[in-house]
Amino acid sequence: MDLPFIQLEPATIPIPIDWDAVESWLGLHLPADYKALATDHGPLFIGDWLWLQTPCAEPGSFDYGAWLKETHKLCRARSKEAPPHTPPPPFHPKRGGLLAWGETRSASYLFWDTAASTDPDQWPVVVMDSDAVDNGLNPWHNYHMPVSELIAAAVSTGVPLPSNQQLGPLPPTAQRSRFLLDAGPWTPPPPARRAATPKKTRLTALKQGTGLATLRLLVPPPATPYLGDGNWDQLFDELGTQLPTDYIELVDTYGAGCWSEWLNFVTPLRTNGHGFVHHAKETLDGYADLRAQYPEFQPLAVWPEPGGFLPFANTVEGDVLGWLTQGSPDEWPLIVYPRHAKQGPPLQDPLVDTLLAWLRGRLDTAGFPSQDDDALLERIQFEPGNEESPC
Repeated sequence: MDLPFIQLEPATIPIPIDWDAVESWLGLHLPADYKALATDHGPLFIGDWLWLQTPCAEPGSFDYGAWLKETHKLCRARSKEAPPHTPPPPFHPKRGGLLAWGETRSASYLFWDTAASTDPDQWPVVVMDSDAVDNGLNPWHNYHMPVSELIAAAVSTGVPLPSNQQLGPLPPTAQRSRFLLDAGPWTPPPPARRAATPKKTRLTALKQGTGLATLRLLVPPPATPYLGDGNWDQLFDELGTQLPTDYIELVDTYGAGCWSEWLNFVTPLRTNGHGFVHHAKETLDGYADLRAQYPEFQPLAVWPEPGGFLPFANTVEGDVLGWLTQGSPDEWPLIVYPRHAKQGPPLQDPLVDTLLAWLRGRLDTAGFPSQDDDALLERIQFEPGNEESPC
């Protein structure tokens, strides 16, 4: 498919796309105009502002499936912050959910409304505007036009954004996304195998019980948890300390991954320089810099200082969960370093019971949004990590 209103430069070799495999994995047929653009041109950077993402992969840089999941997770979390705090729209893979196809340099994200029609060519483009969230405005807007028309409008006249800004008019140029110059075909991952647990059993675990045995009933763990290619002793040697037993048991059971599209446990045992220590150091270096400038807002000591904060998980909004390293590892209290609130006190419960309290909607602490009672069980989930996971 050509874009007569856009100068494509430079010419690139298209990336092969197995549309049957992609659409089978999605459980949806995609709009013809988008498939034509993706087939003919691959991922595009339009007008030096808008990325059109397509099914492709570049090791260490981009994976189409991972991008979809991260984008949906981020936008669901961000939209919860916008008054009047109504539940955000459903996202794919839920039936009729929004399905992402693009993003902009100003952190606006573009979706199809797959509930609008049984004909994908009639799916309108919907935008989630992060600037609107920051300004306390409703971040969602339906353009009532398909992808190709939206791109044409963004280039020719510009289109409104919920933040009262404009997307465009954009320069009439498009080129292969710079960070995907060496991208190749994307292969959909195999379906995840999950242990089947009767709904009645999960409902019981939602209401009562403590510890890892209860968590396993509420959220069945993956058959093959992914922790990385190293081992705990290697990590302990690198850290110079052991870690709390309940954390080790939890991660041995579930591996790295994301809880309820919000809380990410980093991959602890990677040996490629991106394991537990890397993520902890990256977080703490940033914290120490902020503490030097604003000590009243960053009051915690940082590991390896005595009693220092040692992080192991983070939310999609940048809140950080970790320990205060006081006493032996099994005595370390949990604490949340919240991104958008003042520092609170240590948490009272151990890790697994804290996780259970949050999943049940009973945890009241900054950084962990309250869970809506409506359809709570359906939203409680764990998305296991793998070798391609970014953290």
